[in-house]
Amino acid sequence: MKHYLLSVIQPSSAEKPAPEVLAEIRRDLEVFHQDLKAAGAWVFAGGLHGPSTATVVRVKDGDALMTDGPFAEGKEHIGGLCIVKAPDLDSALEWGRKAARATTLPIEVRPFLGDVAE
Repeated sequence: MKHYLLSVIQPSSAEKPAPEVLAEIRRDLEVFHQDLKAAGAWVFAGGLHGPSTATVVRVKDGDALMTDGPFAEGKEHIGGLCIVKAPDLDSALEWGRKAARATTLPIEVRPFLGDVAE
């Protein structure tokens, strides 16, 4: 069984949805998460704070240097993630389609290297 990362791609400049829209998205996400759990595909999911809360750590000449903010400037950022177990890419893409419907945002589906020991 492989693990796949479903990344929620969120526009950086977008305003937060209205409270009633956000409530519906949260309900849809909860249904999506319950579907994952019922199918045995659930590993982990969570939302992220905005990119301004990021700290980048890089090593230069043996010293760890920390920089506030995201590594790259962009019009979009990862707003959340979900890690799922799926037997193949087609199955993972189906979970990605369901996640896109629930979040109303684009979802990037990417496999982890190697298989997961069950």
